[in-house]
Amino acid sequence: MIKSIEGNFDHPDVNDLLTKHFIELRAASPEGSAHVLDIPGLKIPSIKFWSLWENDKLMGCGALKFLDKDHGEFKSIRVHDNFRKKGNGEKVINHLIYEAKKLNIKRISIETGSGKFFEPARKLFEKCNFKPCEPFAHYKVDINSLYLTKLLNNN
Repeated sequence: MIKSIEGNFDHPDVNDLLTKHFIELRAASPEGSAHVLDIPGLKIPSIKFWSLWENDKLMGCGALKFLDKDHGEFKSIRVHDNFRKKGNGEKVINHLIYEAKKLNIKRISIETGSGKFFEPARKLFEKCNFKPCEPFAHYKVDINSLYLTKLLNNN
């Protein structure tokens, strides 16, 4: 059974996972093309964050940033190494979509890298029916970034 906890940044396992995520994404992204948020960046009021747990083990995490009342952006989606390659990325995304729908979000967008390091993320978002789109919010055209979006059916 998967349990979701909102905003528990201070849990050591969550803190470690987010720190690893931040370091790896900064290292994999060229200067000026890294859009990963650190923990203080995830704590701003326009962002909601959840960690997902399976039998008291951290499975993964993700955040929803409100761009406007109908449009959200997924941030900091990460699956713990012990839970990778087992379909858990989809579970994290599906949970975030569930939370977004509860908040009446109609469209979800995401920015991810275009390089080889980000290939698993791109495959996951494609599997979850995200489609390529133009840059949104503050993003600009960047050969190092790929922008994806998905309309949510809030019925």
